[in-house]
Parts: sequence; C-alpha cells; structure tokens
Amino acid sequence: MIKPATALTSGALSPLIIGCIAVTWLVWGSTYLVIRFALQGFAPYFLMATRFLVAGALLLAWQLGRGAKMPTGRHWGNALIVGALMLGGGMGGVSYAEQTIPSGIVVAFIAVMPLILVVFNLAFGVRPKRVELLAVLVGLGGVLMLTRGTGFHGSPAGLFAVMLGTTGWALGSVLAQRGFALAPGPTGFATEMLSGGVVLLVISALRGEPWLWDVPAGAWLAWLYLVVFGSLIAFSAYMQLLARTSASLATSYALVNPVVALILGVTVGGEMVSGWEWLSSAVIMTGVILLFAGRRRPPMPRDP
Repeated sequence: MIKPATALTSGALSPLIIGCIAVTWLVWGSTYLVIRFALQGFAPYFLMATRFLVAGALLLAWQLGRGAKMPTGRHWGNALIVGALMLGGGMGGVSYAEQTIPSGIVVAFIAVMPLILVVFNLAFGVRPKRVELLAVLVGLGGVLMLTRGTGFHGSPAGLFAVMLGTTGWALGSVLAQRGFALAPGPTGFATEMLSGGVVLLVISALRGEPWLWDVPAGAWLAWLYLVVFGSLIAFSAYMQLLARTSASLATSYALVNPVVALILGVTVGGEMVSGWEWLSSAVIMTGVILLFAGRRRPPMPRDP
C-alpha cells in the first residue's frame, strides 16, 4: 500500500520531492495544450489508451530487465481499480472534454483536486491542518475567479466530463494511498498505466472510435511527448509524491497548472490574457505558497 512517509510529510523537502513537484508543475502544465495538438490526429480515448499502454509496457520491461519481481495477481487487481479511476475516468474525461473546451478551462476545473482529496480523505479519518485547508480554499477561489475570465467557455458535455474525470482521479489517488497496494516502486506505476490503458482501450472500442494510423506528423510528436514526458516521467513523479508526502502537496500541481497553461497560451498559442485572469493566477499562487508555508517544521534536535 502506498502510504505517505511521516518523515517526509512533516520534515523538510528532499531533493527528490522537490524534483517530483517541479515535474508535475511544469510538465503536466504543458500536457493539456499538447493533448489538444494530439487530438488533431487521434480519437480521445484511443489517444490516452495508446499513450499509457506504450509507457507502461516500456517501464515494466525496464523494471523486469533490472531484476524486479513480476507483480502478483493482487497487485494487478489493485492496479486495475486504481488505473480505471485515475486513467480511465480521469485522463479519459480530460481528453474527451478538450474536444469542445479550451485547455485552460480544463486545467482550471482540475484545480479543485486538492479540495476533493480533502473530502475523500475525511472518510479515512484524515483531517487537514487549518493552514492546509486554507491554502486549498484560497487556491480554489483563484480558480473560480479564473473561470470567470473572458477566455473561458465550455459545453455541458465537456464540463460534465471534466467533473467526472476529476472525481475519478481524486478517488483513485486516495485509494492508492489508503486501500489498494500496488507493486513496489516503478513496477507499480507500470501496472497502473497498463491496466488503465486497457480500460481506456475498451472504452474507445465501445464508443466506436476510429483506430487510425494515418496521423499528421504534429499529432505524432504530441503523442510522443505525452508518452515520454507526460506518462513515463510526470506520472511516475506524481506517484512518488503520493507515496512520500501528503495528498495536498502531491496535488499542488492542480493549483499551478492553470498559471502554466496561461503562460503557454500567451507565448505558444498566441492567446490574449486579461488583467482579471492574471490576477486570478496570482491568487492561485498565493494558495500554493500557503500550502508550503503550512508544512510543519522538523523538531530541532535536543542537546544530549
């Protein structure tokens, strides 16, 4: 079972944790725009299915080649449940939504993730600290401000897909921490990606999506970025955070990604951002700062 390490949850941030946080902030902040590019050649669920199946297969082959043990049947069963929620529901919903909703508003809705995690964790008797809860609420307030900006529009079906996907990702994250043991280390991440990829492929088949291979070169490059950076690197970093720190800190990317998306929209997508949207981003970052400031400092060593 993935359980937050107490020492890392309450103490100073290690270089590994800082690196994982940076990856989830920056890489995942860019993947939503990349998904939009990939959808120019791939159907949504087929895009996500192939992305995670390839990444999971590569990671598992690498682990087995290093001498790791093959996961047990129980590990695979747990990976199927968690993968179905986080990848089948979460990432599948995101990809579906981006057909009709700009990537910026998708990221904005995903920023409610820490708050949903707080609610789910209450069922396991885990109560957030006051400062931690304040940080999440401030960040959520910034997101709500952001969605009222002039650059955000959406369809009812797309909004429902985002909400359903966000809930599935949050529930899967909580179960990965509290109830369902994956195989140790990267092997567990690989089984989750493979299991979630199979679920996504089944959904793709049931929806009758075209499995086309006549895809533009730009869409293939976007798909490759999602496999390498979005899945192999960033998803593994996120699972490391779930294993080694608090759920709120692990999902702090959800508060930062809207800011990254805005910056990419301006610099790469040529989008216009209003002063209100920049102000909203500043409020979101205030929530992130509060989240870090609220972490308990490690106790000072006593004199012998």
